[in-house]
Amino acid sequence: MRRRANQLADRNLTWQQLQPREHRWRVLGQRPVIAWLTGLSGAGKSTIASEVDRALTRAGRATMVLDGDNLRHGLNSDLHFTERDRAENVRRAAETGKLMADAGLITIVSLISPSRATRELARIIAGDITFLEVFVDTPLRICEARDPKGLYGRARSGAIPNFTGISAPYEVPLKPDLTLATAGETIATSAQPLIDVLMRLSIPSSQRAGSLSFNPLRAARPDLHC
Repeated sequence: MRRRANQLADRNLTWQQLQPREHRWRVLGQRPVIAWLTGLSGAGKSTIASEVDRALTRAGRATMVLDGDNLRHGLNSDLHFTERDRAENVRRAAETGKLMADAGLITIVSLISPSRATRELARIIAGDITFLEVFVDTPLRICEARDPKGLYGRARSGAIPNFTGISAPYEVPLKPDLTLATAGETIATSAQPLIDVLMRLSIPSSQRAGSLSFNPLRAARPDLHC
């Protein structure tokens, strides 16, 4: 953070003090959370993100989904799939997610984000906003069998270079905040643990029962795995 502040100073930029973000949170009646869904292509990230989004909206929560493919149609349309561009893809998604969260939204990011370093960068960018690294744990063989976009077949033939899981690495999270298994599960079953956690984490502090040490993430699901 200090390095970033120095860089801004070098460019003659200052941070403008605006309305406290907590005022917006109070209007929405919720606390923001960033849920960062990571996993292979075809793992079910976008499907789960959509299921969670709809469930939270029905429950009266204000949400936003940032989908990796959708971002590449607009904000990240200038990026390719080199290591450098992948890192920038994650950085932009993380900065956008932070803006959404500062506005008070429960922000669900669905992005392969294959490297541990860039996922850690996303957590750092989130700052003091609650950040959940959610591993959508679907084996490669199942992702490849699903192949909803026909990408694995093209990657195997060499038509798509630098394809995560085939010709480019995917670094499995070592200590994700939540793991969702999709193999043999319905969409609703896979998504429910994340729905439960986000509902609890987004409860305003004034409405939380118990002491200051109450941890809604741990209370929602002690093992944080399903």
